[in-house]
Amino acid sequence: MAERDISFFLAGNAKPVEEEEVIVSKRYVDKDGKVIPFIMKPMKTEDIEELEKSCMKPVMKNGKKVGERLDTSRFYARMAIESTVFPDFKSEEMRKSYKTEDPVEVAKRVLSIGGEYSAWIEAALRINGFDDSFDELVDEAKN
Repeated sequence: MAERDISFFLAGNAKPVEEEEVIVSKRYVDKDGKVIPFIMKPMKTEDIEELEKSCMKPVMKNGKKVGERLDTSRFYARMAIESTVFPDFKSEEMRKSYKTEDPVEVAKRVLSIGGEYSAWIEAALRINGFDDSFDELVDEAKN
């Protein structure tokens, strides 16, 4: 067997993460009538893990906490928020415009047609490498 060169996997050898333009909605157009793409990028693994921890909900039985479960729809929406470079749903301007402090609520109001919101979640999952069983993830996120 030929010797394998592990040097390709050493620090600093990975290709840089690139931003990607994604059409999420055809309703937002520039002054020339061209659809404005969202700009998205993948999150770091550590950030996804932290996000997952923050989206855990207690599982209660007879008034006692017996475990935790992931709030998947919130997790997917927050992943999409963190993966979206433009528009910045966390910006003060956007939050004031839509009268909410929650960036997820801003996104829901901007992408008020169900298919737009689903396309945005789908793009975030795909960009972050979670597209293998995407249809199942979308169905779960909708529930």
